[in-house]
Amino acid sequence: MLVAVLVVGLRQAGEDRADSEPGAALSRAEVLEALEPPPAVPPRLAKLHAQGSELIPGALPAYERTLRSLRGFPVVVNLWASWCGPCRYELPFFQRVASAQGREVAFLGVDVGDEAAAARRTADEFFMPYPSIEDPDTLVRAELGAQGLPATAFYTADGKLDYLHQGAYRSADDLREDIRRYALKEGA
Repeated sequence: MLVAVLVVGLRQAGEDRADSEPGAALSRAEVLEALEPPPAVPPRLAKLHAQGSELIPGALPAYERTLRSLRGFPVVVNLWASWCGPCRYELPFFQRVASAQGREVAFLGVDVGDEAAAARRTADEFFMPYPSIEDPDTLVRAELGAQGLPATAFYTADGKLDYLHQGAYRSADDLREDIRRYALKEGA
């Protein structure tokens, strides 16, 4: 009995640590498995999941068009680049949180000022259950007023930009808290 309690405790401690330390990136299968089974996934969010890790050309016009198509859902937008160490650090957090909350919150990436081949390698390495808009000339970043990378924008369901977080998230819990506070407007 004592061994069972110890094993459960160690397993739970490991799960807590996984949310605060990025560790290894999740595989494509692990990310998609977290979204299964797909009960009542709204079609517009299911479309995002189907575009997982795709890089979509079009910069600012594509970004604005995508945001308009997601009205009615809170949206979390992560600005990243392959050459950005802090971006790579936090991508596993976005994988986990987007996989867990992707039925109620829309997630979108923006690949900023990147070389296409390097961005593709990063998107393959850190499979994201959402697409990223290519922003080679940093127009989306400028529109948001982001001073550097990474940055995360939180939109309410009515399409209003509520908050721009500058810098990397230190844990999945910190990211979840900002989603709760700014995108879902809980406890505001």
